[in-house]
Amino acid sequence: MLARIYKPAKTAMQSGEAKTKRWVLEFAPAVAREIDPLMGWTSSSDMNSQVQMFFDSKERAVAFATKHKIPHEVEEPQESGPREGKSYSDNFRFARVEPWTH
Repeated sequence: MLARIYKPAKTAMQSGEAKTKRWVLEFAPAVAREIDPLMGWTSSSDMNSQVQMFFDSKERAVAFATKHKIPHEVEEPQESGPREGKSYSDNFRFARVEPWTH
């Protein structure tokens, strides 16, 4: 029952960095998922795969895992590069550097 501690990545939405501030501890699946022959649904008998715990810092998540003797691995977040500061409206700005043509 290996646990993974990570910081969630930013979603593909434009809304920003919501839900990326906390660290997550979740368990790796112990058994593979099975396809139900009648309905075609995917299911698993592993209840630990449904557990997600949220922590304010990486240190608290690691301390919880070591206190409860849960083997774990920590995945460090990848830092994104600097933003260029462009927006969609810059494409139609009057004082645009390059001319806008079709």
